[in-house]
Amino acid sequence: MSSAYQQLSAIFQRLSRFSHLSAIAGCDMQTTMPPGGSRARGEALAEMSVLQHEILTDKRVGDLIQEAEQQSLNDVERANLLEIRRAYQQATLLPASLVEAKSIAGSHCEHAWRQQRPANDWKGFSANLKEVVRLSREEAQLRADANGSSRYDALLDVFEPGMTSAKLDSTFGELKTWLPDLLQQVVEKQSQQEIIHPKGPFPVNAQRELGLDIMKMLGFDFNHGRLDVSAHPFCGGVPEDVRITTRYNENEFLSAMMGVIHETGHARYEQNLPQQWRGQPVALARSTAIHESQSLFMEMQLGRSREFLQRMLPQVKIHMGDQPALQSDNFVRLTQQVKPGYIRVDADELSYPAHVVLRYEIERALIEGEIEVDDIPALWDAKMQQSLGIDTRGNYRDGCMQDIHWTDGAFGYFPTYTLGAMYAAQLFQAVKKAIPQLSELIREGDLQPVFNWLQQNIWQHGSRFSTEQLLLNATGEALNPHYFRQHLEQRYLHN
Repeated sequence: MSSAYQQLSAIFQRLSRFSHLSAIAGCDMQTTMPPGGSRARGEALAEMSVLQHEILTDKRVGDLIQEAEQQSLNDVERANLLEIRRAYQQATLLPASLVEAKSIAGSHCEHAWRQQRPANDWKGFSANLKEVVRLSREEAQLRADANGSSRYDALLDVFEPGMTSAKLDSTFGELKTWLPDLLQQVVEKQSQQEIIHPKGPFPVNAQRELGLDIMKMLGFDFNHGRLDVSAHPFCGGVPEDVRITTRYNENEFLSAMMGVIHETGHARYEQNLPQQWRGQPVALARSTAIHESQSLFMEMQLGRSREFLQRMLPQVKIHMGDQPALQSDNFVRLTQQVKPGYIRVDADELSYPAHVVLRYEIERALIEGEIEVDDIPALWDAKMQQSLGIDTRGNYRDGCMQDIHWTDGAFGYFPTYTLGAMYAAQLFQAVKKAIPQLSELIREGDLQPVFNWLQQNIWQHGSRFSTEQLLLNATGEALNPHYFRQHLEQRYLHN
């Protein structure tokens, strides 16, 4: 007779295989699935969610957890059991009917959004979003009642265990005291610089080939992953089959190029999660913000550094053609240009946190019932005007309809983007300390020492440690937003 822990491992191995199928079906839904398949795919994914939920919430799982906690386990097994208990507790809070309803409502809202956003159809979108919000509030209340938190904190904990809105308010509140002034200083400084913009068109095939070259440079494993196109760039799939996407605009190539670097950061993390624990919760990424730290490490810390950009420039010229805009200094200025705009995913490194804080403040108020869906456009515009000086009145497409996250009820996700940026800055500072010759190595294109550091300190640990402990082990201290501010000031004011 196998032990309780072994039986739990077998159950979670089975759940992992179902998750594998759901992940690939979800990627296909956003990339190559014909529009007519939306309803059937949504129902199939909902059915899979219910099946997984039923397996996970079986009373036998709870009994096995209690038995396993009395067993003699090693450190990794103990960490895995902790994650198993967390997954079980999270799942048992929700009835299967709510899981199914939320999945169907999310699939319907997301698929309709693809046509509604280009059409600037807020009325149609908001009707679907109201149902998603209603179900998300119901989920939030169940979770909050169980752990004694606010509704929003209960959802935040799903994406970032241990994080609370009180901590976010403190961290983001401090950020808001210096970011607007820094943004203004940098915009003023850069207004004195002459920047030559690349002249297109830039064929999609050429952009794709450039992206593939960069992925190779960043160590992407093409035997276990691929690059596709979607309406909204993402990294999905599973560690053995990672799917990343970007989107192309033939009038400019920088956003697709940097999007590929960003998603490759996510992919490298996934592809290097601990194979020996695969199929178990402990082998999964630690948290959403840690995942985001890996993409922002690649895109912002490494990818937009002068050394990396200059190393990459020859490949850019091969695929995009040589022209005055691709002179070295101008190319660096192009990729480090600060220009507040409408779109979060296209935002520069300095403006980006303002986009995140805006969404955090709106979604928290929405889940707590302080505002309703119909209040979002006016509130969105007011906050955009205040933080970035941008008017979004009537422009829902480039305003409150631009993101995919709320369509499937991913409330609590947005704050992890800026937390991830802060983690990335702190991690990169630790890398610089560990590898004194880092700038020279990047200039030469030798990135393996960087990847080795990430493998040793982040990738190989999966969910073995808490986010705080993982960061403490890697950098010697808990989250310190000072490194993020230091990085921004150094790059944009003193570089």
